[in-house]
Amino acid sequence: MQQIIYSRNVAADLTQLLGGLHYDRLFLLTDENTHRLCRPLLKGSLAEQAESIVIGATDENKTPETLMAVWQALCNGGATRHSLLICLGGGMVTDLGGFAAATFKRGIKFVNIPTTLLSMVDAAVGGKTGINFNGLKNEIGAFREADAVIVSTDFLHTLDDLNMCSGYAEMLKHALLDGDRMWAEHLNFDVYSFDFSLLPTLVKESIVLKQRVVQEDPHEQGLRKALNLGHTVGHAFESLALQRQNTVFHGYAVAWGLVCELFLSTLFGFPVEKMRQTFAFIREHYGRFNFTCDDYETLYAYMQHDKKNMGGHINFTLLEDVGRVKLDCRVSKEDVFAAFDFLREG
Repeated sequence: MQQIIYSRNVAADLTQLLGGLHYDRLFLLTDENTHRLCRPLLKGSLAEQAESIVIGATDENKTPETLMAVWQALCNGGATRHSLLICLGGGMVTDLGGFAAATFKRGIKFVNIPTTLLSMVDAAVGGKTGINFNGLKNEIGAFREADAVIVSTDFLHTLDDLNMCSGYAEMLKHALLDGDRMWAEHLNFDVYSFDFSLLPTLVKESIVLKQRVVQEDPHEQGLRKALNLGHTVGHAFESLALQRQNTVFHGYAVAWGLVCELFLSTLFGFPVEKMRQTFAFIREHYGRFNFTCDDYETLYAYMQHDKKNMGGHINFTLLEDVGRVKLDCRVSKEDVFAAFDFLREG
């Protein structure tokens, strides 16, 4: 199982971790924001000896061009297959950095230090790495787990409300996959005023659930598809937003995707009242995605590119109830459009 370090002193824990990893050269990947806001928390650690690689922030920079720039920086810095890359940042940094590490010299060591709630409970854990390509989310990538992940909720004090809510959407997804207790607990959590004394427990609970699923199905041949709940539609929303050059937060897209996919889940027995309760929470905290009926065909075309599909059919991860997953579900195009209607009209 992937090593997860739940840290109360990230500089000290990073130094201890690096002391046990053998490497010849050390590199630190950040984006412009995490270089300014998060790198200072590593002061006093061995990471101060690392050669710095700084890339542009936001998902718009999760591109082949940025990936090549990281490869070039590793080359220029004399990286060998025995070097180590620290990825300090949100999901964009850990996804792209992990893919750079997985492919440079056919693979070098890397450590993820997620700095956003979203990357802590989702991107940094589980071994999915990659970049966006041809207007599609995570179209190019590889399965490669980090050698270790250091999780410190101290970084979350640097986040604004939008980024915190974005991460919380993935936690809500995990709660829907787990069971009624976790689901109810997450619907009752005050997202407008995050309780930082309770948050570490909820974060660890989310990570443990994801680790359990990934350990059983590391390459997404079966059970791991459960983690795609909300993502088939959510990724289509993200792709449409990218096309418009008006990106949206990943967690917001997942939240809107959850509404649509829980609507579709009612076709397989998911309780309508639980769907409406979840929708009410999402509508209150995430609003609505700005789209019209004219966008339905484009969104459907994006969904047809989803990596879970087979034989031209869109395969959804849906729920029969909270905690009861149904994989590889197929629904009609009319039902998908009805789900879009539901999200838009409420």
